Amino acid sequence: MTTHGPTDIPAGFAGQHITVAGLGVSGISAARALAGLGAHVTVVDGGDGDKQQAAGRELEEWAAAQSASGKGGGGRRAGGITVRLGDGATLPEGTELVVTSPGWKPDSPLFAAAAAAGVDVVGDVEIAWRLRGPDAAAWLGVTGTNGKTTTVRMLASILAAEGLHTLAVGNIGTPIIDVVLGQGKDGARPYDVLAVELSSYQLHWAPSLRAHSAAVLNIAPDHLDWHGSMAEYAADKGRIYEGNTVACVYNVADKATEDLVREADVEEGCRAIGFTLGTPGPSQLGVVEGILVDRAFVENRQKQAQELAEISDIAPGSGPPAPHNIANALAAAALARAFGVRPAAVRDGLRAFHPDAHRIQHIADIDGITYIDDSKATNTHAAEASLAAYEHIVWIAGGLAKGATFDELVQKSAARLRGVVLIGADRALIREALARHAPDVPVVDLDRTDTGAMPEAVREATRLAEPGDTVLLAPACASMDMFVNYNKRGDAFADAVGELTARDH
Repeated sequence: MTTHGPTDIPAGFAGQHITVAGLGVSGISAARALAGLGAHVTVVDGGDGDKQQAAGRELEEWAAAQSASGKGGGGRRAGGITVRLGDGATLPEGTELVVTSPGWKPDSPLFAAAAAAGVDVVGDVEIAWRLRGPDAAAWLGVTGTNGKTTTVRMLASILAAEGLHTLAVGNIGTPIIDVVLGQGKDGARPYDVLAVELSSYQLHWAPSLRAHSAAVLNIAPDHLDWHGSMAEYAADKGRIYEGNTVACVYNVADKATEDLVREADVEEGCRAIGFTLGTPGPSQLGVVEGILVDRAFVENRQKQAQELAEISDIAPGSGPPAPHNIANALAAAALARAFGVRPAAVRDGLRAFHPDAHRIQHIADIDGITYIDDSKATNTHAAEASLAAYEHIVWIAGGLAKGATFDELVQKSAARLRGVVLIGADRALIREALARHAPDVPVVDLDRTDTGAMPEAVREATRLAEPGDTVLLAPACASMDMFVNYNKRGDAFADAVGELTARDH
């Protein structure tokens, strides 16, 4: 790791002409915040459907009301907001800064026009970072291909168990700009520390972000259509380490994350801290005989280890934690310990944590068969972790592949597969990988992409399963070919399981 000096970029938004790209949650949040600080905001969006028109009208009416009442941040008069729909490519005249929503690709015509005009493009996270006050809460950042939300929520639970005023923010929950501007405060008490989930998109557009400490959980191919290459995707993930002051947390089992630490420019004294499912070495957290232990934040790292929690303390009541969730707990613990949290708070926070729906969610045990919903496994890396958690599996898979290939996933998981049920638009890609690497595994290929396919998929999976098996929805694909989102897909699975009745074998 190399070191650098502090960066200080002033906000200076009052009176600026700022273009906000995208009329989604983060775009609306940014537009309101910037107008409230006295900027003149134009929101552009390529869509012009009913949803966009309704959101645009509401935003313009809000801005007009704010301006008429004289309300604005820091005693400033609120600026205006203009919404322009149906044209997301043309840069509005006079634009001095573009603030983009995370999903807009770097090669979007709007950004090309901004570059030609010498106008910077940043994201909502960058704006939030620039808006922090002198006594702002520290940021503990988490990114990775999979596990971000679970780790951030574990981290927030641990921090709360220490008695700190905290919140999980960023790519999860409350827009981070709203929190920084005080809309997330509990009465008059400011936050002590924020647990910040950051996607590769958000990191791409946040050049001045400098977290207290940060973790990259894993790196696997995903969103390559957005980033352009695996190297660019990894580089954007690695931005989270830039300027860290205390700890850069990496995954010992994923060398790419350690490589990103080596390449990062950090503050003098910042340390590389690894987490592992094995016995930890010095400056690592790991597992010894079912106990999570710390050899990083102890007085003598060479000879001492601090017990933090037992594996059974991780979300008790949710069933035995999958290996990747033990890894998530270790990463969360490492960030919390970097912030000075006591060992007992790590244990108490993990005990208080409750997993979100559709993430290795236990749905039911019926006639000796366990049904697990991991609809959130929208890529091969997540599906691999999910499949590794169970011994004998009937796998429900398929959807939109997003350019992924499935040979490696099938090779690694073949020995666990009792059978496979395929759904969705790109199921043929998985079927072909199964034919190459698991030819003896029974496969049911459901030639349909309507939402009604899920009950049939569950029935077919149940037919293939034996007592002691797990029917696992871990699609390894996105859901939008059949469902609005992965939540709806998981709900459909749970509903279909609920329709089953006990059967004789």
